[in-house]
Amino acid sequence: MDILAYNRDAWDRQVANGNQWTRPVSSEEIARARRGDWQIVLTPQKPVPRDWFPPLEGARVLALASGGGQQGPLLAAAGAQVTVFDNSPAQLAQDRMVAERDGLAIATVQGDMRDLSCFEDASFDFIVHPCSNCFAPEIQPVWNEAYRVLRRGGTMIAGIVNPVVFALDPELSEQGVAQFKYRIPYSDLESLSEEERRRYTDPGEPLAFGHSLDDQIGGQIRAGFALTGFYEDSWDTEPEPIHRFMACYIATRAIKL
Repeated sequence: MDILAYNRDAWDRQVANGNQWTRPVSSEEIARARRGDWQIVLTPQKPVPRDWFPPLEGARVLALASGGGQQGPLLAAAGAQVTVFDNSPAQLAQDRMVAERDGLAIATVQGDMRDLSCFEDASFDFIVHPCSNCFAPEIQPVWNEAYRVLRRGGTMIAGIVNPVVFALDPELSEQGVAQFKYRIPYSDLESLSEEERRRYTDPGEPLAFGHSLDDQIGGQIRAGFALTGFYEDSWDTEPEPIHRFMACYIATRAIKL
């Protein structure tokens, strides 16, 4: 399977279906951001601490795998020079819609988060990467490329899905039972039988990958980053029982030294 093409089409469908991560911010939120009243999330619920951000006025910001008209437009309204990079044309169209509606200057680029070769070294001051690399089969290239295109002293903030959520039996989870079934690292392509995979492909949902914490956190360090911030987040509305017992999302702040 061409996973890049499959997930591109799947996320285009998510836009059509109104997935919450595809719904653009309002003009009212943009107006508040212009006045300095803004916040963004990398994970489901907890806002990113303001001291994780550099001064945004004029900052060159890459919203990496961050289409949908959410993080990018708010940062642009706060004064940043924003480029949104995403695999889904429909997601990027959401950012362009907000930019045209509210008079923002936002560049959009379609591509694979593992390959940022369209950007020169040290092109950005700040990278925002929400929980999206769970849709890439390998993530060391994501960290390596992010490090390359970030300037020395620049910051990357990233959202991470704890791989424990991929280890559970999804059918039992729907019944309120948390029981381990799959090994980590997990892959919808390799961990599932064809019949099991149809649970996601029949309705056209994106296929996902449960990357180990060694790849998620250790991978940033191997790329050359120094971690300077960390927090966990939960998702109270998710029905799976694991979310009642632990925070399953992580955010990191990293510096290119």
